[in-house]
Amino acid sequence: MADTGASPLPAAPPARSPLFSAEQFVWLTARVLEQRLFAYHFLRGAPDAVEAALDAYRNEDGGYGHALEPDLRGPVSQPLHTAHALRVLDAVGRCGGQRVERVCRYLTSVSTADGALPAVHPSQRGYPAAPFVPVVDDPPSDLLATGPVVGLLHRNEVWHAWLFRATDFCWQAVENLEKSHPYEVQAAVAFLDCVPDRPRAQAAADRLGRLVREQRLVALDPERLDACPVAPGYAPGEHHFPHDFAKSPASLARAWFTDEEMARSLDHLAAEQQPDGGWPVRRRRWAPVPALEARPMVTIEALRTLRAYGRFVG
Repeated sequence: MADTGASPLPAAPPARSPLFSAEQFVWLTARVLEQRLFAYHFLRGAPDAVEAALDAYRNEDGGYGHALEPDLRGPVSQPLHTAHALRVLDAVGRCGGQRVERVCRYLTSVSTADGALPAVHPSQRGYPAAPFVPVVDDPPSDLLATGPVVGLLHRNEVWHAWLFRATDFCWQAVENLEKSHPYEVQAAVAFLDCVPDRPRAQAAADRLGRLVREQRLVALDPERLDACPVAPGYAPGEHHFPHDFAKSPASLARAWFTDEEMARSLDHLAAEQQPDGGWPVRRRRWAPVPALEARPMVTIEALRTLRAYGRFVG
């Protein structure tokens, strides 16, 4: 047979496997970006295809908008959208070069007086947004917005003037945490897992792990969720489990949990796959479309976590 020059078709997961069911769910419900991310992670898809889909969300200011993060609607660039874009670029090995230089210029333009990021920039006003991400005129710096961005840039050895003050902000915010909540802890872990000063990161992570257990921010036994109160403002049943903090065995947060606790957590994650092949969104639902768009993201994240712990090969 003549060589047509076409790329071979990706191998499909075995029929009726959890991965096959998830694939069908993604093709049925996901945006093009998540379809291509799924193909990249599990079907040997190309990173160029992911980048091309992500470009649809990029703005002239170097940031990202257009509801890339589903809880913020509208076209304007926002720190949370841009953090999401960096996660995508990192996942496909493209977090560098001129694209990230433009992102850093955008981050500089929207930073607060102390050099860090607000959760929501006031430019969001007038566009729909989830009620749990309020728009205010003079928003404060936020570890939840800044920590993951700083961590990803360090992970990819990006050096830009913006990083210096933002890194100092993150260190101060993490080391001063006393009363926290699960999403803030996740942001802190995203920072600590990647920041260059590893001894300092280890010490901060050890303290944070004790805080998480003392404040019962993690559900250690999925069969006894009544022992783990949901954080104020969270949706009913919006619990966080060990795998939500330690998304891979390489995370500093993995040391917070025993092997038995982590095994129970991963068993629970695997069992959460729904009959339609997707995983549920536990956070508060405020509109139908954001909830629909979030489920494929949650599904891909669940599959990546399970694979990182050797729960399946794909």
